[in-house]
Amino acid sequence: MAVEIERKFLLHDARWRAEVVRSRRLAQGYLVGVAAHAMGAARASVRVRVADADAWLNIKAARTTIEREEYEYPIPRADAERMLAQLCGAVIEKIRHEVPAGDFVFEVDEFLGANAGLVVAEIELPAVDAAFPHPPWLGREVSADSRYLNVHLAEHPYSAWSLAQRQEYT
Repeated sequence: MAVEIERKFLLHDARWRAEVVRSRRLAQGYLVGVAAHAMGAARASVRVRVADADAWLNIKAARTTIEREEYEYPIPRADAERMLAQLCGAVIEKIRHEVPAGDFVFEVDEFLGANAGLVVAEIELPAVDAAFPHPPWLGREVSADSRYLNVHLAEHPYSAWSLAQRQEYT
């Protein structure tokens, strides 16, 4: 079984930009999970993602915990593009920036389109209790806040959040 251990954070500021070593534009859509996740009935989300010449099919347990099952399989880019266009609802677009910190790499997602203005950092860990660096630009942890899950953002984009929710972000 594949297990992902990931923590997600808001950011204090944009100092992370000076440390970016790689950036990729991603597009992803959900084949299964959006409506069911919103109702609390989903056991998993199934998404298709493209980046550069690569494409993947991803199945992830529908839980808001830092440790959950995840399976990812490469698929032909042409198949992924057809799925995004014909089988997915809202497509999330973002630029994923890789920012090294010690022995780890933060993935900073800068959302575009309907989620523009939202920027979060994620870090994958080898264990739930693993120590990791906390750069000065790293803000409040939102790993347990389902609003920041991509599957949620597909149905409830950041642009539709109330002013109070947006102020909570900053």
